[in-house]
Amino acid sequence: MSIRIKHLITKKWHVSYNQFVWLVSVYLVIAFNGLFLYNLYEAATKPEHVDWLFIITVPFFLLALTAMVLSWLSFITFVKPVLLSSIVVSSLLFYTTLNYGVIFDKSMLQNILETNSGEAFSYLNIQVMVFIFVFGALPAYLFSRFKIVGNFRVRLKSFALLNVATIIAIVIIAVPFYKDYASVGRNNRQLTSYITPFAFYTASYKYLRDNYFYPPLPFKVLDKTPHLLAKQQSSLTIMVVGETARAANFSLQGYGKQTNPYTPKLGVKYFSHVSSCGTATAISVPCMFSRLDRNEYDSRLAQSQENVLDLIQRSGVEVTWIDNNSSCKGVCVRVKSKTIEPNKINTQCDGHYCFDEVLVEELAATLAKSHALHQLVVLHMIGSHGPTYYRRYPEKETKFLPDCPRSDIQNCSSEQLTNTYDNTIAYTDLVLSELINLLRDSKADDKSLLYVSDHGESLGEKGLYLHGFPYALAPKEQTQVPMLFWSNKLADSRFNQCIEQQRNHAFSHDNIFDTLLGLTHVGSTKYNPEQDIFYACSKQS
Repeated sequence: MSIRIKHLITKKWHVSYNQFVWLVSVYLVIAFNGLFLYNLYEAATKPEHVDWLFIITVPFFLLALTAMVLSWLSFITFVKPVLLSSIVVSSLLFYTTLNYGVIFDKSMLQNILETNSGEAFSYLNIQVMVFIFVFGALPAYLFSRFKIVGNFRVRLKSFALLNVATIIAIVIIAVPFYKDYASVGRNNRQLTSYITPFAFYTASYKYLRDNYFYPPLPFKVLDKTPHLLAKQQSSLTIMVVGETARAANFSLQGYGKQTNPYTPKLGVKYFSHVSSCGTATAISVPCMFSRLDRNEYDSRLAQSQENVLDLIQRSGVEVTWIDNNSSCKGVCVRVKSKTIEPNKINTQCDGHYCFDEVLVEELAATLAKSHALHQLVVLHMIGSHGPTYYRRYPEKETKFLPDCPRSDIQNCSSEQLTNTYDNTIAYTDLVLSELINLLRDSKADDKSLLYVSDHGESLGEKGLYLHGFPYALAPKEQTQVPMLFWSNKLADSRFNQCIEQQRNHAFSHDNIFDTLLGLTHVGSTKYNPEQDIFYACSKQS
């Protein structure tokens, strides 16, 4: 290392409070808000009349706003910790948005916080670490070499002057172009989600507010007396919650590659128009079991009331949740549950993850131990969870090559990425066929299996990867999900024909609550037969 470079690294530059805030603000705007400025440019140039002067003012408006917000967040005393951590956080946020198209709203933050360590580390790779070092850690270190001069009184005066200056700048810019800012903002509400890092800070505030600041709601019992309608017959219902499976890649949906080689031979019924409640597990899973539909779903409200598993259990059905994913997202807290530990003792596990065939083993063990006349078992798959799709299926089940055995999936070719994802779908189909065969061998009189994915996935379409995009803006790849159904009652020609007629109707996660009540033969005041997918057919059988 030359003497000059060493001198630059070790030297301390003396700056005022204002100068330091402005320098960091300039870096945040230039380095991490390019996507926001680009998307705003795209939105502002759609109309025939383009006000170029308005577009030119936006970076300066953002700079003034950034300086003001940073000054309040640091509040004079915590200047360096807040501003330097903002640089590092921004580098991570910008990387994920730039490479995967992820937008950090409250639901995405909730999904992140409910992710286990294994999932979190799956996103780490050399590229992301280099990016964060070059654009985050290194600049933060260089900014740390600045020495902010002046005592608290001097800084307080600087703080006041900075805020006066930014307010004047914002007014000078906003007043003449108020109509432009209002119009573009009103018609493109998603734009603010790209402002780094403040969209993340806003989402963090909303998450903390909703989960910790608001007083808990009183717990609501939906129905005190749910009851079994068919006590004389035994029943076994398997509900399989898929993970990150999108309908577009199911050959049962019409996809060109054979990704469903097993279940069609067993006579499954595939439903081709099913939409999810959310685009992330933390929303979709509790939503699909909740009485609340997608439009009224609120996580705080859902947590303060019973879900369909509670009603089914209270009716006398034995309910068990078996998890091969991060968690049940609060759905199974009041029923018997088991999370599969990915230890290396099991041949299906590698110490970090387990292949979903482990669910077949756990289901067989659960059924062997139980003597209940009526059972509902929910199996939560790891399915097609990314970005490490290649870790979701055994090597011997690889059907499509070349694949993408890495986590920085944006650097794989489209063919490699799609092949790897398709391998996960084909493996899921194998697991479902094994579950159905296990179910067929059961001695229960009435047996059925329902599979539905929690949400879909983007595989590079429109520059988007993974999932979690705000629902109103999410592409169909993230919201259109597969649903399969098998029942021993399909041997009845009338029932079979009726289900065949239902297959192409539009359904969603909103139908799951009532459909599960129907499949388990539970009567409840909360049951809506019009929302039960199989109600019309069950009446005929």
